[in-house]
Amino acid sequence: MRILFIEDDKSLSATVAEQLQKEGYITDCCYDGEMALHYALHSCCSYDIILLDRMLTIIDGLTILKAMRQKHIYTPVLIMTGLGELDDKIDGLDGGADDYLVKPFQVKELLARIRALTRRPAEMVDKKLLMAYGLVLDTEHRRLTYADQSVMLTQKEADMMTVFMEQPDKTHNRSHLLWKVWGGGSDVEEGNIDNYIHFLRKRLRQIGCKASIKTIYGTGYQLGEHHDQ
Repeated sequence: MRILFIEDDKSLSATVAEQLQKEGYITDCCYDGEMALHYALHSCCSYDIILLDRMLTIIDGLTILKAMRQKHIYTPVLIMTGLGELDDKIDGLDGGADDYLVKPFQVKELLARIRALTRRPAEMVDKKLLMAYGLVLDTEHRRLTYADQSVMLTQKEADMMTVFMEQPDKTHNRSHLLWKVWGGGSDVEEGNIDNYIHFLRKRLRQIGCKASIKTIYGTGYQLGEHHDQ
């Protein structure tokens, strides 16, 4: 299990990291908010749990936490801080923390809290949010987002985009799309599928997405990182 330990007190960081490593946890340490933000937000630096100090240099811990949750990164976060007032705890938990530990603390308690967090079932991303190729589809509000750009979809556009994002890289033929979007008893013609594919391609271009819906001739359509056909 990999832990990212974000703490600007290097002495405390070294002491705790040593104990974590003795328990078998692979531990990476960050000492300022700027570097911590880079590690926390990049998928190439994937961690099972993050231990986060609130009072960091350059960028504070709560800002890092909120940035993670805004990017739909749901790695469990345990805040470790000297800010122990009730309002501080509420701010941390409402900001997206999974647990809150006030300094000073015993390492045994920290280890117990880590075990408790890792025993929880992996948090499922809200099924109302679908993600693929950097895209995020909020199916409830029919909002499609890429980076910091969003576009609202019609209900049928959202229904069809849901099919593609639930199974990215799969090729869907017209009959399948027709059944999934309009239902088995619909008298809508398959040619209507082409119109909605056109609409969705336009939406993807609007938000600057690198992925597109490609025509697989003789087979159907596929969402992936390639150019429109």
